[in-house]
Amino acid sequence: MTQSDPAPSTGPLAGLRILDFTRVLSGPYCTALLADLGAEVVKVEAPQGDDYRHVGPFREGQSALFQLVNRNKRGIAIDLKQPAGQALARDLAARADVVVENFRPGVAARLGLDAERLMAADPRLVYASISGFGQSGPNAALPAFDLVAQALSGFMALTGEAAGSPMKTGESIGDLAAGLFASWSILAALLERERTGRGRRLDIAMVDSLVALLPTAVAQWMFGAGAPTRVGNRHPLSTPFGAYRARDGHLVICVLNQTQFRHLAETLDQPDLADDPRFASDARRTEHEAILRARIEAGLARWTVAEAVAALSAAGVPAAAIAEAAAVFEGEHVRARGLIGETGHPRLGPIPAMEQPVHFAGLPRGGQRPAPALGADNADVLSRWLSLDDTGIATLAADGTITREDRS
Repeated sequence: MTQSDPAPSTGPLAGLRILDFTRVLSGPYCTALLADLGAEVVKVEAPQGDDYRHVGPFREGQSALFQLVNRNKRGIAIDLKQPAGQALARDLAARADVVVENFRPGVAARLGLDAERLMAADPRLVYASISGFGQSGPNAALPAFDLVAQALSGFMALTGEAAGSPMKTGESIGDLAAGLFASWSILAALLERERTGRGRRLDIAMVDSLVALLPTAVAQWMFGAGAPTRVGNRHPLSTPFGAYRARDGHLVICVLNQTQFRHLAETLDQPDLADDPRFASDARRTEHEAILRARIEAGLARWTVAEAVAALSAAGVPAAAIAEAAAVFEGEHVRARGLIGETGHPRLGPIPAMEQPVHFAGLPRGGQRPAPALGADNADVLSRWLSLDDTGIATLAADGTITREDRS
């Protein structure tokens, strides 16, 4: 399949048209998930392209990040600073089921692409806005960055060692959470439209999305038990539930009930732990976590990580080694579950391609399309969506309303 071929027609979202004004990560991640399921996603870029085209790692000038989160999409490049470009974008929106944007609040209105204007023209339109702090509220005008969202949502304050500094998570969780909630809300709005015949405006904020992922911290706070704080590589409410040192590294142990705790104690040749009143309940074990940790790690010291995991698993105690990310990507689980496939890139040849994680019965995995070159699908999209002929498309190109990457 070439980049000018029609969009895939299989999958639960086949026939759905999505106009994508997003850039970087939160919005592109949302629309990639929808494109994976058969929606025709047309990514609208500025003449200079999405910022992620210019963020490495690179191979032959192609960004890995851009490829991963813009898979299965079609690409059109429009100069939205020109009135003609804005008018063209509105014409495309009138043919879409869904519009997704992650401009800073107020920018879409200045471009004439705001929800009020587009939904007045088409009341069935679902219009999703993704931002750092939402379309309203005290911080709505602030720029959106994942690290800022982690800092202001409580995520960073809860991550790290108890005596250490706040830490960001190992991935851009604010962007990704907002993208997930955006895709979820779009599908809910489309289902509602089937009943009511009307679209819905959706306001998704990165900070809101991260706060929604903190039920354990909210549980600690809600009954006045104390302010949630960092506890390092363990669960704040359950013990032993965290990372523990063996002879050659760390493993995780997850104990949630007395039976598992007794099996742990017996496996470590410390059966007295199960009868110690300090460890008689989950809450008591958490209260005396430091003492219990020392006893557990003393028992693990004779084993390698692999030996400890084998012994504990045989005893019915949930335990696992801590896998390096590269080993996971190349490992048996990812391969068996089809989480990373392969796509054919017109410049790079075969390259890895991420897959959405859900298995839909009867829907084969694979067959990913690479991310589009800048403006690669200008002619195809404009002819199919707007019925423009070659002369009309050439006129738009000549006056700079649309652009295309020079691949000569």
